[in-house]
Amino acid sequence: LYKARPDLVNCGRTLFGKLPTRHQQGDLNYFQPIPGRVQELLDIAQAEMLKIGCPMAVKHNEVAPGQHEMSPVFRTANVSCDSNVCFMEVMNREAAKLGLQVLFHEKPFAGINGSGKHANWSVGTDTGFNFFYPGKTEDGAKLYVTAIACLAYGLAQYNEMVRCTVAHAGNDHRLGAQEAPPAIISLYPGQGFEAFVESICAGGDLLGYKAEKKKQETGCSAAMHIEANVEDRNRTAPFPFCGNRFEFRAVGSSQNCCLPVMVCNAVMSAGMAHLAGLIEGGMSHRDAVAQVYKENKHVIFTGNGYSAEWPIEANKRGLPNLNTTPKAVATWNSDKNKKLFEDLKIYTVEETEARQEVMYENYISSLCCEVETMIQMCETGILPACAKDLEKYKGFEKLGGNRKAIYDAILDQLEKLKTAFDKKPHSSLSAEATYLCDTIKPQMVALRAAVDKAEGVMEASIYPYPTYEQMIYHHHF
Repeated sequence: LYKARPDLVNCGRTLFGKLPTRHQQGDLNYFQPIPGRVQELLDIAQAEMLKIGCPMAVKHNEVAPGQHEMSPVFRTANVSCDSNVCFMEVMNREAAKLGLQVLFHEKPFAGINGSGKHANWSVGTDTGFNFFYPGKTEDGAKLYVTAIACLAYGLAQYNEMVRCTVAHAGNDHRLGAQEAPPAIISLYPGQGFEAFVESICAGGDLLGYKAEKKKQETGCSAAMHIEANVEDRNRTAPFPFCGNRFEFRAVGSSQNCCLPVMVCNAVMSAGMAHLAGLIEGGMSHRDAVAQVYKENKHVIFTGNGYSAEWPIEANKRGLPNLNTTPKAVATWNSDKNKKLFEDLKIYTVEETEARQEVMYENYISSLCCEVETMIQMCETGILPACAKDLEKYKGFEKLGGNRKAIYDAILDQLEKLKTAFDKKPHSSLSAEATYLCDTIKPQMVALRAAVDKAEGVMEASIYPYPTYEQMIYHHHF
């Protein structure tokens, strides 16, 4: 099925396809057992990963049909990033042996949930101190509140940099789509923390905030309440607190996690350096933390990131909403970003600019590949199928209904796409990426809508490519 879809082979996602009548409406995939062949694949992957010293902790279904999840045990950042890439290679290799294909694209199928990675990240010492664990002592509690102040500084002052780390063509289909956090980068330390920050800014003590384990009600009078974790993970937030770490939820499923994690470390370092400078300048620990919170509390948000009100509120707070890759990448090589990378000896100025160029080129090549594949699929598959289907209704025009109009619409939208694509500018990478995003992508959506409408009326045996129903359910039975 995979090899019969030129879009999956060339682009990693389907460029056409009508949803089956049953997809993820009832969350049936989430709550059912893992399909047999998938269970076999995940068991093999778990065993293979253990051979290279990476134990896997979780394997379960996700919401969309054909969507499954696996997670490694929390470890040192550079080792975890390497293991994540190894896991992707293992999955591809072992899936092929079972006649399966793993799709790591963020949105392989339109209309149902896409995929991402949750980069669980924390900072600690080699003596056992975790900066993001609330602690049971006063020193631990102060460290926790201080560390979050440093993180708030990093996310507020280098907001665009963090957004850039998850900006690419695939992730644009997912961020802010009610299945992933919005493109607005904010910090979610847990319910009640905003009020605690206000008390610190007003002169209050650093002690007093408690993130404790809670009792979860079972809803059954015959069963005791269950002790729940400390975590207060808001799934609508890009950076929520998870008990002893934060979770960068905006990372794309096809990504190497090293860039997002590196930038998390960099902005945290910037916050720690800023706080240290205030203390070394004569401020008390409490006053320095309060000052950092005063300057950066606008990045802390504990509400619903999916709500229509949040982008409006974020704008009032001065938080950027870089909702497309070209908008985000344009901010990457700002003077403050160059300076931070150079100060921390991560990138030279030239390397920072080169990274931006690579980001643009990746985006442009992805979009161009998709457009060319769309055109080819229409001209060699969809339009010939439309002609065959119409031929069957000669002399039976009433039965044919409005097929001709539906099929003609495909040709009209295809010609518009080809004309627009021919006008693509070449003056700069930025201009080319922006044109592809703002002009070409909407026309791709229009062409897709026309083709998907045609699929809904065309004789099933004539449609030239495997359907969504065949692809997302074939391994379930």
